[in-house]
Amino acid sequence: MTILILGAGIVGVSAALHLQAEGHAVTLIDHRPPGEGASFGNAGCLNPSSVVPMAMPGMLRNVPKWLLDPLGPLAIRPTYLPQLAPWLWRFWRTSDPARVQAIAKALALLLADTVAQHRALETRTHAADIKSGFIEQRGHLFAYTTEAGFAADAPANQLRRDQGINITELDQAQLRALEPTLAPSFIRGRYFAQNGHINNPGAWVKALAAAFVARGGRLLQARACGFVGEGSAINAVQLESGEALPCSHAVIATGAWSKQLAAQCGDRVPLDTERGYHLMLHQPAVMPTVPTLWVEGKVMATPMATGLRFASMVEFAGLDAPPNWARADAQLKLGKMMLPGLATHPEGMPEDPIPEQLSSTSPTMSRWLGFRPSMPDSLPVIGTSSRFANVVYAFGHGHIGLASGPMTGCLVADLIAKRQPRIPIEPFSPRRF
Repeated sequence: MTILILGAGIVGVSAALHLQAEGHAVTLIDHRPPGEGASFGNAGCLNPSSVVPMAMPGMLRNVPKWLLDPLGPLAIRPTYLPQLAPWLWRFWRTSDPARVQAIAKALALLLADTVAQHRALETRTHAADIKSGFIEQRGHLFAYTTEAGFAADAPANQLRRDQGINITELDQAQLRALEPTLAPSFIRGRYFAQNGHINNPGAWVKALAAAFVARGGRLLQARACGFVGEGSAINAVQLESGEALPCSHAVIATGAWSKQLAAQCGDRVPLDTERGYHLMLHQPAVMPTVPTLWVEGKVMATPMATGLRFASMVEFAGLDAPPNWARADAQLKLGKMMLPGLATHPEGMPEDPIPEQLSSTSPTMSRWLGFRPSMPDSLPVIGTSSRFANVVYAFGHGHIGLASGPMTGCLVADLIAKRQPRIPIEPFSPRRF
């Protein structure tokens, strides 16, 4: 079959590789080179433990405090609030305890063998870096500076345990032995041995895309804007250039830009955008040995091949608002509190007006803004279009796109082959709202 995949992030590239392996003629279409959207700037996490939805019971009581804190993990631009309100309403409704359990169960199946799934892609494509490889499995560390923070996180960790996640609790001495770079203020920890990470996510996706092309796949840098269809099927994808590309199937994996394309295919999905910032120190004085989340500070420090990445800030402001680089700079302040051995770096950087581009104005530090495609219930959209039976959805992965990309690619291949998906996909239905 002739299959067009719209979007060349980790989800689209994974789907392309799985479909190519089944003998189909596959074209990847994206207005940017592969791996330069959210797949580039994420924290690199491959976490089977990421089964906890964003909306947990009682979480909303923390939102005012976060919004008022300039170093807080959450920001909502006031002008965007009216547009965001329906998403926030659905978000609040998913915090019901029974719904949280169902979401965790669905996520556990999607993420169960994420490290093995990435290693399978590495083996299949021979895309590993010969010296070190992109995939590492050192586990992840959750570190706490207060007993209250440690206790407050207990319900989320019980949810993880309910889904088979192994957690080792650490006292201060054990925490110090595992991660000596942390500040003395850290008193407790939880260690997740099953977790892994990609040490250069953007380069990893590019390597996979290069392997896809080397095996005869086609990569087209263009923007898809619609579909040409007759009855219950499409026969072409319309590009902004005016060209219509014939196909037997299309896959929508355009991340934060998927909402409008899905609407053309008969489905109004409540997709919104979490604007995520990261800050990279390319020559850090110290580097944690284990990817570490400061739970109270809500900032993740990931050791990467290109330096130390701080990530996790969330901002709701849509796709078009200019960057607020203070969100990235706040991560440096938190990072210095977390890892006091860090050398002094400039507190701020010149404005970079181009969203989703790496700011390379400093040889030692860079900032980035990208767009997480987020659904209010923390579950992606994986399924077929209401209007066109030969259009498959694979978007809305929020914070788990990198981790769940390979399994989502498998599910896309299952749907196109009309075989039983390897895990239940009803929780990811585009018509669940």
